[in-house]
Amino acid sequence: MNHPLQNCMITGPWESPASNFSASIFSLFYQACALGMKVKHAPNGVDEAGFSFVLETPVTTPVTCEVTAWDPGSRSNNPASESILQAACGLMSVHGRASGKAQPLGLNYVSTLTAALALQGAVATALGQLRGFPHARTSISMASAALLSASQYIADATVDAMGENLSSATKNRIPAPPFVSADGVVFELETLNAEPWLKFWTRMGISAALAGAGWTAFLLRYAKAIAPLPDELTHALTQVAYQDIAELCSQTGLSICPVQTMADRISDEPLKYEWLNGPWSFAMPVAAAVAQHSRGHRELPLSGLTVVESCRRIQGPLAGHLLALLGAEVIRIEPPGGDPLRGMPPLADGCSVRFDALNRHKTIREIDIKSTAGRSEILELARNADVFLHNWAPDKAAQLRLDAADLTAVNPALVYAHAAGWSSNGGFSSRLNTLPGTDFMVQAYSGVAHKISQACGTRGGTLFTVLDVLGGVIAAQGITIGLFNRFRNHTGGKVTSSLLSTATLLCSEDFQRQHRFFGINAPAASRLNNVYPTKQGMLAIECCDEAMLQRLFRLFDKLIDGQRIDAQERLREILLTDGAQEWAALLQQAGIPATVVIEDLAGLHDCPQIRSALSRGSYTQVITPWSFL
Repeated sequence: MNHPLQNCMITGPWESPASNFSASIFSLFYQACALGMKVKHAPNGVDEAGFSFVLETPVTTPVTCEVTAWDPGSRSNNPASESILQAACGLMSVHGRASGKAQPLGLNYVSTLTAALALQGAVATALGQLRGFPHARTSISMASAALLSASQYIADATVDAMGENLSSATKNRIPAPPFVSADGVVFELETLNAEPWLKFWTRMGISAALAGAGWTAFLLRYAKAIAPLPDELTHALTQVAYQDIAELCSQTGLSICPVQTMADRISDEPLKYEWLNGPWSFAMPVAAAVAQHSRGHRELPLSGLTVVESCRRIQGPLAGHLLALLGAEVIRIEPPGGDPLRGMPPLADGCSVRFDALNRHKTIREIDIKSTAGRSEILELARNADVFLHNWAPDKAAQLRLDAADLTAVNPALVYAHAAGWSSNGGFSSRLNTLPGTDFMVQAYSGVAHKISQACGTRGGTLFTVLDVLGGVIAAQGITIGLFNRFRNHTGGKVTSSLLSTATLLCSEDFQRQHRFFGINAPAASRLNNVYPTKQGMLAIECCDEAMLQRLFRLFDKLIDGQRIDAQERLREILLTDGAQEWAALLQQAGIPATVVIEDLAGLHDCPQIRSALSRGSYTQVITPWSFL
């Protein structure tokens, strides 16, 4: 059962002319089709401020979801687009740390993230109706989605003590993965343990001291989006052929994956299968009526539901965090002594702010899940829970005797969720499961890294954890759909998603252009999309279509003197004559998406158009992206 919403319908502006929201509309359409929903066009569902869609199910009243560029509480009328949101919410600067300059990701990342969260909000509202939740409207902004994706980096930059300064991190070019071999192969290395790393580099002739410094920098990339490796390490690899490096990795236990092209990935039949089925796999058999756990005061759609979460790092904890923001009680399982990541600096009130950003709404239970007593505790928690979520390595659930069959045996109503690294369909992932299913390895394999490199002029992807974050959203979205199916059909089941299926979702436009399976055109590339230095600060400008580009030319009527060949060079010269704030105001007034690039995340609170999505405390917190009306 991979189409759990096949008797539902979604009505939206699918055939509307190109707009700033085309990428979000496309992604929403694709996700709805992959879930089996019927789609219906609404001719008047999009304007300059945003768009809306309506979800209809056989068992609820229609749910309307409004998607805006900025949070309605900001009262901002500034025209926005994918790159403008990336610039205004700090994503460009986080992505640019490794290259030394703020720049667009080269992906419709915020648009895809927004579409997934919007659909999740709509399904959650319908689920709430089944449980007595009174509302039938929900809303979300692209700005809130963008800020959510950067919440850990924002926490790091805004904690009272030892916060990082984003602008200082980007002043100089910092050597970073991916690496390149003597024969020109670009590749990623990965290990979660120091021993293989040290063995590999000492075999490469690198001293233990330099290898140790490299290990510290290598670990830093997940937390800081930079990897200041010693030059000797990256240079050593440029002297050795790829096959020899791969052989040495095999001998020392290090994992390696070449950066594969997007063209190769979209012609890959297993990945095409992933794309056609969507980024989730649902196994929800028809079953006899089971007890429904519905407790508590229903202020939010998931209020009164219990989620048991046993996850590490980002993808799984973020999924649990989103379910908590929807009202669920989340019981987080940590090993005896607590999760080691709690101690990652910088700290506030004795806890890592990065960790707290994803786990602050959860109840903690310390359990040794490998012990007999610990397994019994997990089974007892599952007996009274609504969801069990983990992101364990392949086969670990079976080894622990805590897989879906084990837990649903004690609670047939349970939604069992696995946020995996590789395949979500259980098919072709056996070979890939020998590799660590981490963000940067999946970027390399899936084509995401190549797609970013083509757009940014770099040799690989981004050290901003784009797949971990979007993967957490997709996992939470799949769980919400699973819960809706449970309350509708009185059955539990299993929901699986993965970083690889998330990557395929992020590249769905490329698959659509190649295979044209879904009945909608992939959004066209922007006519102009760049970041420019000004007299003071950096300025992002995006002209999504020809009309916007013409407005820009009319605004600078002396820009090209009838010839466009030197337009970019002349535009750069003109923009240096005034500050980014002044140019942004002028361009916004002309209806051209433009904004000052946020280079220091500590300055986000000074931006009126996004301030309402943030909350001050010992660090700046990103609040829930949803509103329910």
